[in-house]
Amino acid sequence: MTAYNTSDAIRRVNRRILPFVMLLYLVAYIDRSNISVAALGMNAELQLTERMYGIAAGLFFATYIVFEIPSNIALTRFGARRWIARIMVTWGIIAAGMALVTSAYQLYGMRLLLGAAEAGFTPGIIYYLARWYPSRDRAHAMSFFYIGAALASVVGLPLSGLLLNAHGVLGVSGWRWVFLIEGVPAILLGFLVLRFLPDRPADARWLTPEQQSGLEQAIQSEQAAVVSHKTSWVAAFADMHIWLLAVFWLLQAFGTIGLTLFMPLIVKDLSGSNNLIVSLLSAVPFVAACIFMFLNGRHSDATGERALHLGLPLVASGVAIIAAIFSGDIYVRYALLVLSVGLNWAVIPIFWAVTTEYVSGVAAAVSIALINALANVAGLALPPVIGSIRQATGNYNIALGLVAAALVIGGILGIALARRARSNLPLPILGKQF
Repeated sequence: MTAYNTSDAIRRVNRRILPFVMLLYLVAYIDRSNISVAALGMNAELQLTERMYGIAAGLFFATYIVFEIPSNIALTRFGARRWIARIMVTWGIIAAGMALVTSAYQLYGMRLLLGAAEAGFTPGIIYYLARWYPSRDRAHAMSFFYIGAALASVVGLPLSGLLLNAHGVLGVSGWRWVFLIEGVPAILLGFLVLRFLPDRPADARWLTPEQQSGLEQAIQSEQAAVVSHKTSWVAAFADMHIWLLAVFWLLQAFGTIGLTLFMPLIVKDLSGSNNLIVSLLSAVPFVAACIFMFLNGRHSDATGERALHLGLPLVASGVAIIAAIFSGDIYVRYALLVLSVGLNWAVIPIFWAVTTEYVSGVAAAVSIALINALANVAGLALPPVIGSIRQATGNYNIALGLVAAALVIGGILGIALARRARSNLPLPILGKQF
């Protein structure tokens, strides 16, 4: 197939697949993170301390981690379309059901169920996109996918703030309306997945036969070039490079998870504004995230360079947080937090492009799930730690310093990993090579 025809097929995929996938992730991320705005009303009604809120936020990731890899193995068996639809319907029901909780322990239980229901969605979509996009187009596609997550905060935070203001309508608390109304779209979209999401290019009726075969051949030829030890799902667990990629993703998640789940509470501390203003101010960093992801992913694909696009933004994100901690001006501090979020999210599409260039076949699904599961350890452990630090010190400075240190270390590791992954070189760690 000629380069021109391949490009034409990619343009059709961009129009048909990417907007729908972005919408799916937008809804998923709203249901996962809307607890951060609901907390502005929920914590007082359920008598939750900062530490108890942190536990509730983090418990989602306990079951998410446990079921992540099994879910992705099931996806390769049943097909992406069916499995993603199943995930969305079940998590939508549970997300809406969180409106019924009346105690901290019921909230804990529902967050555990939500994590189990959503497990496998993010790595499943990443694996799915890798079956549609050759490596040269992958970072750009991944950037649009994760723009859906950032837009979830841009759209979801103000929407949640407005729903909080519906407090007392029909005798229902505002935070309950947040969970109930924002859970329904996932259920509806789950059924639409079965109709609008083909499993692979060969199943896409809106591609010509030549485009179908050309796109399949382009992707299969790249996968065939990956050495054989990377194609077995069992071998994925023995590949040290996969584990180091997982460590990088864990360190990066200190920013995406730590700041996302606490941004409204941090902004509330910083500004002292009402809930609607806080939700609007909390959405601005994710506008920056959309812009930075798009520009970084596009420039990385255009230049073919991965290492610096992966590592430098993460280092700069950590430095921005440190500067924010020591700034005495609330406006400068807020601007630095906005910059930090944008830079942190900018590395996401590059990371998944690097990872999916390194593995193929079933190993890709398992490796992506393994990497994502380890990263979500940050989601399990970090929120209770941040909540406890805030409760003990009265501010978020020490917690933000912890996040900043993780991002700087992760950025340095990311530069080395990207360079080694593309050259298939062994990694020298503590004087040994793996």
